[in-house]
Amino acid sequence: MTPLPPASDEATPRSALLNLLIMVTLVTVVVAMWYLGNYYLRGSSDDVTWYPPSSPCDLHQGACEASLGMASRLSLNFDGELRELEVLPVEVQLDNVEARAVIVELVGRNMHMGVHRFILESQGNGVFRGDAQIGVCTEAVMPWRAQVVIETPQGRKGSWFDFDIKRSAV
Repeated sequence: MTPLPPASDEATPRSALLNLLIMVTLVTVVVAMWYLGNYYLRGSSDDVTWYPPSSPCDLHQGACEASLGMASRLSLNFDGELRELEVLPVEVQLDNVEARAVIVELVGRNMHMGVHRFILESQGNGVFRGDAQIGVCTEAVMPWRAQVVIETPQGRKGSWFDFDIKRSAV
């Protein structure tokens, strides 16, 4: 009697369990890709509790403040003249807020200019510092918004401050 040749892997059908595991893996990869795409492409303001500025202020003149409720406050200050394409030291001072991270976003108010995010580093005692840069625009006067987003154990909180930049003469 002649022994049968070994069966090839191509002729052996896959088990139902293996097919199920392959489908679950594919669905998991698709969901993970959707989540990552949604997280990185959406605006960061989707899950932020926004608090309005405390009073009208001019970032060209100095720091602006906002109350974050329950005696919590934030102050935003740019060190130097606000001009396009200049590296600007920025400082956020927090009072009665436990922050994991502080981000300043510069966005165009009337024209989509993208979101320019600047992650600030903790200096201790509620002070966060970093550098930011305002983009250039073809308009003579470009209205901008500085959004301060604070990541806290209770969720993300933030405020915004509006300012205008006059185009530099070339």
